Amino acid sequence: MLYLSQLLGSPVDDPQDERLGRIIDVLALSGQVGRSEPTFPSAFLVEGEGDLLLRLPLSVLELHEDEFRLCISRAQLSSLPSSPLPGEQEIRLARDVLDKQAIDLARKKTVRVNDVCFGDNLQILGIDNSTLGLVRRLAPAWLLGGKGRESTTAFIPWERIELIDTQPSADDLEETQEPAPASAEQSVRNPTGHLGELLYPADIAEIVQQLTPGQGARIIESLDDETAADTMEEVATERQRLILEKLSPERAASILRAMGPDEIADLLAQMPEERAQELLRFMNPQDSEDVQELLEYEADTAGGLMTTDYIVLNQTRSAREALEVVRREIQENDLRAAYVYCVHDESCDDCQVLGALSLWDLLVAPPEKPLQDLMEPDVISVLPDTPARAVAEKIAKYNLLAVPVVSADGILQGVVTIDDAIDVLLPDDRKRKRNRMF
Repeated sequence: MLYLSQLLGSPVDDPQDERLGRIIDVLALSGQVGRSEPTFPSAFLVEGEGDLLLRLPLSVLELHEDEFRLCISRAQLSSLPSSPLPGEQEIRLARDVLDKQAIDLARKKTVRVNDVCFGDNLQILGIDNSTLGLVRRLAPAWLLGGKGRESTTAFIPWERIELIDTQPSADDLEETQEPAPASAEQSVRNPTGHLGELLYPADIAEIVQQLTPGQGARIIESLDDETAADTMEEVATERQRLILEKLSPERAASILRAMGPDEIADLLAQMPEERAQELLRFMNPQDSEDVQELLEYEADTAGGLMTTDYIVLNQTRSAREALEVVRREIQENDLRAAYVYCVHDESCDDCQVLGALSLWDLLVAPPEKPLQDLMEPDVISVLPDTPARAVAEKIAKYNLLAVPVVSADGILQGVVTIDDAIDVLLPDDRKRKRNRMF
């Protein structure tokens, strides 16, 4: 097994055994990170005389013990490509990966890269995050002797990792008070986006919590809107705010549109009003209106907890019709309600709840039976100003998955779901949501 730390500084000779330069970095295609197919370096970066940088593809080099030899003449070097093919993007393993953080997809956590492992045929095998990997780099070569190259450690396979964008934003530098990189050549690599294919949003959210807000934003930005929204809903509200501030208004709004109204309200309430209003302008008018109505309630009340995502249907509809509506809401709006609320006129904005019916009861009901014969007329409900803890206790007491929030005259305002009720009962250090700024 070979290691990046051992390849760096290796001499490269031409066919006449004259020194061409030394390897200062190894390049790889970013699109191959985390993929199952074997990955080899796309090129080696060699520093020659007069600080001349040469990009040498693997195909023009041969490895003889600890030295590399050029397979072509020096005259042919000018014909080699100086960059990857159009549409491909390269990372520099020494600059962009070594000593940086990476995501172990199997363990669902971030790890430090102490070395990069190669096979004897120079296939990239994975990353070494062990202490021995760090010792191998720091200990002088004479101390390790011949054992340095032969020493092997367990490594995280290349197909099991995701790299984190290594180029810090101005905000990241401000947070860490680190100076900006001196090099004019910057890393432009972004995460590959396959996190959403391999991990649940809750797992991605846990990883995002381990990163700086800037790194977390780049992870979120690499996901599709639905996965990004589901992930953001699992992130603590304060961290949500910091991440959202680092995204463009257009991208932030597209993610918000895929989130529930209550989650959007809690998030925007943490932001300066000017920024919140800017994002609301990118949303469609109906969603924006729903969110602004939720922002009017105190955070620690039923009104502050509730969502306006719910299903109301005329009590005269059949069970078959109700299931069709539920199916359509799931497919078109990703609305996954636990109950259907029955009213006199579902087209009216101000509806009084006449009864409730769980999806489980709806599934086993005779298809043509009207909802009024299936619903539970004695509906447990709360007022908008009911304290949040009292709402959570009521949901627990009656073993509910959601409780409707109604005005003093019985008009349905929203629904508090069990996940938000649980959040109220959690210790402060485990809660996702925080108090609002306005």
